[in-house]
Order: sequence, then structure tokens, then C-alpha cells
Amino acid sequence: MTISEKVSYLKGLAEGLNLDTENSKEGKLISVMIGILEELALSVDELEDDVDALGEELDAVSDDLSDVEELVYDEDEDDEEDEDFFEVECPSCGADIVIDQDVLDAGTVECPGCGETFALDLSDEEEKGCCGRGQGGHGCCHRHDGEEDAPEGEE
Repeated sequence: MTISEKVSYLKGLAEGLNLDTENSKEGKLISVMIGILEELALSVDELEDDVDALGEELDAVSDDLSDVEELVYDEDEDDEEDEDFFEVECPSCGADIVIDQDVLDAGTVECPGCGETFALDLSDEEEKGCCGRGQGGHGCCHRHDGEEDAPEGEE
């Protein structure tokens, strides 16, 4: 039973008792109290309706926010997972440059530090040796840790 229904029942009960609401002090008091209860019941009903409407609107906003979060955060995660980044060193200035697959496919890159454009060497470093000359590090133009001198004829 709602509050409005209870107040209506109370009003009917008071009318059934044939209370004298004009001459009796108690009758006047009960009549005024029932009037106040009717107004309170109407206010409570309106507030309950407003709360229900706000709850529905809040649910809609929450759903919309979830959709936006999914678009914003999931796309960023997908983009990061889909793109492969590589790091190469500029042969001129030694700066580390981060490139993506498109630059790698193009085969050349311009160093943002010194501005020099250089070709990307896509062969395996171990096959060529440390300097890209010869097999297994032989034929390099510089000393390696543990070597006393550079290979013959090169320094």
C-alpha cells in the first residue's frame, strides 16, 4: 500500500466516524492533519516519480559513457598493439630513432637530430658481424673487447 493509499484510507475512516470537523476541536485537528498528510503523500509521489526518471536518465548517461570509454580506450590499446615500432641508430650522430613499419618498408629514414637521410639495413646483424663487413665480426675496422689490435690492414 502506498502512502497516498494509506492517507485515503485514513480520510475515509475519519469520514466514516462522522467527526464534527466544524464544531469539535478534535475533529478540526484531525481534518487539518489529514489535509497535511494528503499534501505530503502527493509530494512523496512526485519525488518518487522524479527519482525514477533521474535513475533512468543516469542509466542512459552511464551507458553512453561506457560506449565513449570503449571507443577511446580500446582504440588506443588496439593501435598500440597493431603498430610495431623499431629503434634504429643514426650512423652519423648516433641518435636513437623510433620508426614504424611504414618507414621500415620505405627503406630510408631521416634523422630528426642531424637531418641526414640514410638507408635502413634490413639484414641480420649476426650474419654480417658488428660493422656489417665480413662474417662473425671479422673484417671490422675497429677493435673489439679482448682484441689487442684491429684486423690487419684496417684501423
